[in-house]
Amino acid sequence: MARETVKNVVPAEDTSSKDKQKAKEESDIKADGDKEKKDEFEELSEEDLQLKNELEMLVERLKEDDVNLHRPALESLRTLIRTSTSSMTSVPKPLKFLRPHYATVAEIYESWPESDNKLFLADILSVLAMTYDEGKRDSLKYRLKGSREDPGSWGHEYVRHLSTEIGQEYEHRQENELPFEDLMALALEIVPFFLKHNAEADAVDLLLELEAIEKLPDFVDKDIYARFYFLKIDKFFVFNSCVNLLVPPDDVAFLRTAHTIYRKENKFTEAVTLAIRLGDYDLIREDFDAAGELDELLQKQIAFILARQQIALPIEDEKIQDILNNTHLTKHFIALAKELDVLEPKTPEDIYKSHLENIRPGFSSGSVDSARQNLASTFVNAFVNAGFGNDKLISIDDGNAWIYKNKDNGMLSAAASIGMIMLWDVDAGLAQLDKYLYSTEDYIKAGALLAIGLVNTGVRNENDPAFALLSEHIEGASSSNMRICTIVGLGMAYAGSHRADVRDLLLPLVSDINLSMEVASLAALSLGLVFVGDCNGDITSTILQTMMERNESQLKETWGRFMGLGLALLYLGKQDAAEVTLETLKAIEHPLSKQVAVLVEICSYAGTGNVLKVQNMLHLCNDHLDKDKEDDLHQAFAVLGVALIAMGEDIGAEMALRSFNHLMHYGEPVIRRAVPLAIGLLCASNPLLSVLETLSKYSHENDTDVAINAIFAMGLVGAGTNNARLAQMLRQLASYYHKEPNCLFMVRIAQGLLHMGKGTISINPYHSDRQLMSPVGIAGLLTTLIAFTDVKTLILGRYHWFLYYLVTSMYPRFLITLDENLNSLPVTVRVGQAVDIVGQAGRPKTITGFQTHSTPVLLAHSERAELATEEYISLSHVLEGFVLLRKNPDFMEEDKD
Repeated sequence: MARETVKNVVPAEDTSSKDKQKAKEESDIKADGDKEKKDEFEELSEEDLQLKNELEMLVERLKEDDVNLHRPALESLRTLIRTSTSSMTSVPKPLKFLRPHYATVAEIYESWPESDNKLFLADILSVLAMTYDEGKRDSLKYRLKGSREDPGSWGHEYVRHLSTEIGQEYEHRQENELPFEDLMALALEIVPFFLKHNAEADAVDLLLELEAIEKLPDFVDKDIYARFYFLKIDKFFVFNSCVNLLVPPDDVAFLRTAHTIYRKENKFTEAVTLAIRLGDYDLIREDFDAAGELDELLQKQIAFILARQQIALPIEDEKIQDILNNTHLTKHFIALAKELDVLEPKTPEDIYKSHLENIRPGFSSGSVDSARQNLASTFVNAFVNAGFGNDKLISIDDGNAWIYKNKDNGMLSAAASIGMIMLWDVDAGLAQLDKYLYSTEDYIKAGALLAIGLVNTGVRNENDPAFALLSEHIEGASSSNMRICTIVGLGMAYAGSHRADVRDLLLPLVSDINLSMEVASLAALSLGLVFVGDCNGDITSTILQTMMERNESQLKETWGRFMGLGLALLYLGKQDAAEVTLETLKAIEHPLSKQVAVLVEICSYAGTGNVLKVQNMLHLCNDHLDKDKEDDLHQAFAVLGVALIAMGEDIGAEMALRSFNHLMHYGEPVIRRAVPLAIGLLCASNPLLSVLETLSKYSHENDTDVAINAIFAMGLVGAGTNNARLAQMLRQLASYYHKEPNCLFMVRIAQGLLHMGKGTISINPYHSDRQLMSPVGIAGLLTTLIAFTDVKTLILGRYHWFLYYLVTSMYPRFLITLDENLNSLPVTVRVGQAVDIVGQAGRPKTITGFQTHSTPVLLAHSERAELATEEYISLSHVLEGFVLLRKNPDFMEEDKD
């Protein structure tokens, strides 16, 4: 019986063991808590102990029924909290001592009737809630119930905490469709506090969370703007550096807000820069006119910025119209050449330096005077002497002799090279070309027509000679070559001009299905160049209709991709505007529609750094397609798209380069062939050592197409830089490929690109401050690279003249300072490597390792310039291209001495 009793008792004891254990733990915790309190009590200094007792006494007074005791107690609490000081890493002591009483004070608040004292207590509870935050947003809750006195009076940390809770509460109310006017009113009280206390980023973040960034200009006065501007808190005002990291429509809202602030402070060059980024031509015109009303010289400076972007604005003032037409470009470029002592023309041999190539005698491939080598020399001569108006092969008296050393299409490219050599000098160029227009040889005549387009690229002439000379050959051309060169020439001459008469001339060629795919596609491409970024509805519908009407065999041709590129260029940088076109393309049941869709998508997000679009492109590259069943060209375009989208943002560009490394290892052949081209696009005229090493490795690939594309990419990366290391690499490649005519031809082209303009011209589509992208420059680069996706048919075949599309990207990389009469004004400037100073406090240096020069000077891709004298004031916020200077009225001659 005793044993049975034991058996019955043990289970009963087990069932209550958990409760006993829990009770023991609670007892231990309570004991520990009492011990901690005791230790804390013992460790407190007399002063802290006195403060703790005083605070507890004040809380006790709030419990009293005597209302007369409440007000003095509240006043004392407020005074103690506000006057408390602590280090940045610790909680203020009054808040620390009051924390255990938070629940008690909250109960007191609930028990009080409505009165001023209750509002007062709500303010104190709002501050106390910072230390007692359980995700309930009590700070905000009691703030909205409080007396509404200035939140800044409670200190910076309280305001920051409050702004965080405002953002959280706003999101909650948005999800539940609740009103939020009280939150907005409170936020607009907090923003001035942030702006006044050097917390501009916090002010911007708060307004962004409330989707009210457009309200920021209301709070920016001259003092705040001056602090932003001189402290260089950001490249472009407070937040423009973050624009690439934002999703639409926040990015546009940010830019428009910054534009409003600039206009408010009469900073017109900065304002017009943002208007250009927005692609808003009405806004550009508005800024331009407003600047003219304020200061005529400032309007001229803006005209130089617009001319660099090839934005045409009709204006009555002839001097300003000349600036917009870029007519000053050739004069100052030649003056720069004289200053740098590079006016003397160079021959291809000066570039090749064949005596340094390690080729054993007797091992040279074929005849030295072969047509292929002569063709290479033609391009090298054109690129090296571009814009100088003089060379030793073509523009001499017996220039015909050199043209006739080429065969067929080689003669065409040789004649067209005159346009490159006479670049930007329309009058002298047309005089030089005149005799070739009457040649009996169709190839030479066609080349002369293309040269007319080349010489007019980037400049406008009041007599409009390009349109007059080329339009008559659209219908009346005696050969297909002449018609094609006329179409291409028109596209180059009027790139970015949005000319309606050019559209009317070329559009019928796109829609006529009786014409060859070659003519129709190049007409579409020229229209894309002329109306780049315009979203022109007539051209879009015509190209789409043509793609639907053409039969499948025609769409399979190489030329289909250029028709798609023409369509894509219309949406360059327009992001969501291309959605309708992309949906329409899905209705076309042909592999070409997939290729064109990729082109349209990458162009519409060009330079935005949009991470989701980059991921989409990489996802397309992951697919391993059956080559026999499905066309995989869209994958090559996707690879180019990664570079095109990422090129506007440094971190994105770095990530893209890493992705290309993976694609090169694991990608299909079509992807591997496109990777070097994408690298060339990403780093145009920016010869980074790591990139050169990578491309050098790819240039020795077994796949000839990969090697050829890598060699060309080396030329793109070094274009116009005269980089000595790259020059040595290319000489070594010339030795390595001396028996491979195609590879050797491309090495020569790359050498010509490297020494483009004798080192004075860049093809990078971005301005030196990386804020503005040239749409025309992007279009030219992309067209050339698309041609390299079928390099054997086009560049190494009959259509090597596609290389001339690079002319739309070419621009001198100079800094020329001008006086008020637009004459050259030499001043001392410091030129050095740019330093990213976004978010840095104080007045950090914007350049490092600088050297002092006298203008005009050349600027490399990563270099910036700043005035080294206070004698003049720059009218442009960025020292690049043409910069107008005005005498500083505060400057004194003794300062100079």
